[in-house]
Amino acid sequence: MTQEVKRSVKSKMKKRPLDWDNLKIEIAKELGLWDKVVEDGWSALSAVESGRLGGVFSQRKKEQKEEE
Repeated sequence: MTQEVKRSVKSKMKKRPLDWDNLKIEIAKELGLWDKVVEDGWSALSAVESGRLGGVFSQRKKEQKEEE
């Protein structure tokens, strides 16, 4: 069960596969950022927070690809 998260009005992000969203949400919860995302949307994250989330996300996607 995923919760709908607000996106910026200016967001031009391509629609990503559902597993990307689920992984991003899982990582945000692990990093303690999920409450902030639910309250104010992804755009509320600072550059440092977004970078941490993106780094972990990239690492996990790479690991998943290597496992296949």
